[in-house]
Amino acid sequence: MLARTVLVTGCSRGLGLEMVRQLAEANTPPEVIIAACRKPQDAQELHQLCKSHQGVHTLKLDVADEQSHSEAVAAVGQLVGGRGLNLLINNAGVAPRSTRINMVRWQQMVDTFTVNAVAPVMLSKALLPQLKAAAALTEGSDLSVQRAAIINISSILGSIQNNDQGGLYPYRASKAALNAITKSLSIDLRDSNILVGSVCPGWVQTDMGGRNAPLTPAQSIANILRLLGSMNDAHHGQFYQQDGTKLPW
Repeated sequence: MLARTVLVTGCSRGLGLEMVRQLAEANTPPEVIIAACRKPQDAQELHQLCKSHQGVHTLKLDVADEQSHSEAVAAVGQLVGGRGLNLLINNAGVAPRSTRINMVRWQQMVDTFTVNAVAPVMLSKALLPQLKAAAALTEGSDLSVQRAAIINISSILGSIQNNDQGGLYPYRASKAALNAITKSLSIDLRDSNILVGSVCPGWVQTDMGGRNAPLTPAQSIANILRLLGSMNDAHHGQFYQQDGTKLPW
């Protein structure tokens, strides 16, 4: 079992939906899988997963809405109970199509930062009591996803060192900010025995990645879940590609 209780954001389609599917269909699935998205009533594939897998629960959550966070946290508490939340995967994200400096717009920057950077840190903050409760159920100070973890789905495009093409200002900058958030969380939460890391899913055949991408959602998520299952203290506060390759900030 990867973790007893898991919350994934952005699950109506793409990588989030595939992650819920693979978690639910694992040989030993989590006891509670919370699939969060803005409009669960419209997510038909997600509803089918809930019908066929007892441990999957949908959760209405608009990550860009602070009030929605409060309501979602209360619902999470009811679903996980005294077990706490073992694994938070901040997957929800947006990728506007602007490229060069002459095309970038003010509101694009603001909206992209809100979803890709502000929302993950604020949701992590709101769910800290549940994450700490899960971490406290295990003795010692070893880190693992099975114990308690925050995994931020980032992108290699957020790597400042690897940026040799420029452009993509909203997306690059927001993912670089998310990586900075990952690093700070890893320092702040080490004493609470909560593992924190950033993971790039690779270039994937989703609405965001397009049909020419080399990876299918199934391949990317299988690799990510394999990586998460192997994570320990050495991965804390680090940035990894889906295949386990360490990436530069």
